[in-house]
Amino acid sequence: MKTRNPKTFHVKSFGCQMNVYDGERMAELLEADGLTAAAAGEAADLVVLNTCHIREKAAEKVYSDIGRLMKRAPGEAAPMIAVAGCVAQAEGAEIPRRAPGVDIVVGPQAYHNLPELVRRAKAGERALDTDMPPLSKFGAFPARRRQGPSAFLTVQEGCDKFCTYCVVPYTRGAELSRPFAAIVDEARALVDAGAKEITLLGQNVNAWRDGERGLDALIRALGSIPGLARIRYTTSHPGDMTEGLIRAHAEVEKLMPFLHLPVQSGSDRVLKAMNRSHDAASYLRILDRVRAARPDIALSGDFIVGFPGETDTEFEETLRLVAQVNYAQAFSFKYSPRPGTPAAAMEDQIPAEVMDERLQRLQALLNAQQLAFNQASVGRRTEVLLERAGRKPGQLIGKSPWLQSVHLESDARIGDLVEVELLSAGPNSLAGKTVIPAKAGISGRKVSAGLHEAPAFAGATA
Repeated sequence: MKTRNPKTFHVKSFGCQMNVYDGERMAELLEADGLTAAAAGEAADLVVLNTCHIREKAAEKVYSDIGRLMKRAPGEAAPMIAVAGCVAQAEGAEIPRRAPGVDIVVGPQAYHNLPELVRRAKAGERALDTDMPPLSKFGAFPARRRQGPSAFLTVQEGCDKFCTYCVVPYTRGAELSRPFAAIVDEARALVDAGAKEITLLGQNVNAWRDGERGLDALIRALGSIPGLARIRYTTSHPGDMTEGLIRAHAEVEKLMPFLHLPVQSGSDRVLKAMNRSHDAASYLRILDRVRAARPDIALSGDFIVGFPGETDTEFEETLRLVAQVNYAQAFSFKYSPRPGTPAAAMEDQIPAEVMDERLQRLQALLNAQQLAFNQASVGRRTEVLLERAGRKPGQLIGKSPWLQSVHLESDARIGDLVEVELLSAGPNSLAGKTVIPAKAGISGRKVSAGLHEAPAFAGATA
């Protein structure tokens, strides 16, 4: 027996930050349609699985979750299940054929139609929508509800780069930018709802354009919003790292000193096979320019090991690039062949055990660099935006300007910007103590001397 008149819902998002944003917007749509949020899928009448298709394991997890949700106690109605996001876009009608318990399938460009799809499913109709209308979904959303201290804001979707390993151009469509005025209005609404930090999102966020205005102009405009203390953006592409955007890192007080700029490999041959628009040398030159503009910037990247045909020598080139850059954070993955992408049909697929060994070596180096960056921060004072309660009584957790997780015991409140002395560091977080409250809405670069000096650690030049 299936629930056919849902009163409660739960949205579970997998994958990237854009999926988190999409999940929040779907929740707002359902609440505006009269449904009530449930704390967990097991307690909900409607469960929305907001999916990721970047790697095979992420897609397979969705089907595992569907099976688990269908196993309700005897006599208890099974929930209505909606599969949203990139798996929905990629597999469409195949999903309910493979998993008959699924009632709704909706792609990432059509989820503004979710309330109507729920009504169709309630009537027992086929509820599938994987259309890709150009950005019409954003005009269909209700006003932003109350936010936490940090909020995501999608400004750009889709990708025209067609990296040979990536499904995003097929699941999210072509690069499209939201209008400047609509973004500024939503940013103001987020601040009015309680956000002090906004992270601008896009598959290639620095490809955002509105006429002659690029992302740097948008960041400068958001920097003038009263009450907004911090601005971040992710994920960037090296081919769209303009001089104006680099200058913004030097000139916009609220733009945090953190840059996530994926490179994927240190081998020029592999980069060409991936259809990346840069080589190792041009990538390093970009980092030189960014560091010249903002010497204290923390760098993050993405890496794929085991791309088809990658040799031991080419993998060593990746290790050398990592050693040269010295990342504060990074994400690294084994190559996962995605159906329909050119790389999936390439010869010389790398054995799993080889990829495992390479990933372990790469992650050992990246983890050591992250720990060194955190340890170099000990003894400094910096601003921390308090975002949530910790596990211990009285403990609060927030983020430094360099996106480090910092925990401290304080009588401050969630949402406060406080000046913190960093006392100790581990691989994934730092401990600190409150020094003085910091004024919301101003940059830590002006709070006290030395607050934003770069954590100095070996190899910090590109």
